[in-house]
Amino acid sequence: MTVKIVTDSTADLPPQLAQELDISVVPVYVRFGQELFRDSVDINEDQFYQRLLNEPIHPKTIQPSPKDFSDVYRSLAPKSDGIISIHVTSKLSGTYNSALQGKKETAGECPIEVIDSQVVTMGLGELVIAANTMAGLGKKLPEIADEVRRLIPTIRLLGLLDTLKYLALGGRIGKVETLLSSILSVKPLLTMREGQLIPVGVARSRSRGIDRLFEFVKNSRNIQDLAVVYNTTLDEEHTLISRISSFFPREKIRLARLGPPLGVHGGPGILFVCIREAM
Repeated sequence: MTVKIVTDSTADLPPQLAQELDISVVPVYVRFGQELFRDSVDINEDQFYQRLLNEPIHPKTIQPSPKDFSDVYRSLAPKSDGIISIHVTSKLSGTYNSALQGKKETAGECPIEVIDSQVVTMGLGELVIAANTMAGLGKKLPEIADEVRRLIPTIRLLGLLDTLKYLALGGRIGKVETLLSSILSVKPLLTMREGQLIPVGVARSRSRGIDRLFEFVKNSRNIQDLAVVYNTTLDEEHTLISRISSFFPREKIRLARLGPPLGVHGGPGILFVCIREAM
């Protein structure tokens, strides 16, 4: 037996990759009015973004319940030496706390480590993939958990948003709020710092924003993992990947799609670059 890896759907792991690596993904819920959907189970990305753009009701996200986690932990316990459960930053979601409660509900059935990644989207995904690689090498649960926590500071993200409208609607603006009035007409650039969303500048146009993403990657050093994440502009993602491949192997660049849990708050037109650097 080996250590099993669990995460939540905000990691935006490509479904085929999660299946290949046998990583368990607990879905976040998305609510449109009275309709409740499990991310990537009851609603896919195309369906979600079509509704987000065309319906008057602004959706909300709901974290998985403790029972959602305890059910997954119980299903994995008989076939594992331990479980490492890595989740979206607790500063933006209650998912981490639900996972902790799920661990309490399964106390004694299997050793479980729950980790707050302090990041979002494929920044979380890269930690999950790294943990899975360690498990495949036969490392034990405490060693993997310690290593993942050491890796958290090596994750760097930069995101380009097309508008702040959806962050304002969802109440997830945080420190960006002070800049809201001055940057609604431009393209905000955001990153994660100590688990929180913070502004790192603006671009005067979409193309200049994409240039900033390119320069962010180009100026990074010792890149171990790299992902480009889009939600509604696949052509822009392919163009960005083509530019990055001039200095970083294209086959090592992961392409991912931002799912409903973060799309609710960011809206359409999001591009993220997520990097894991060498320690």
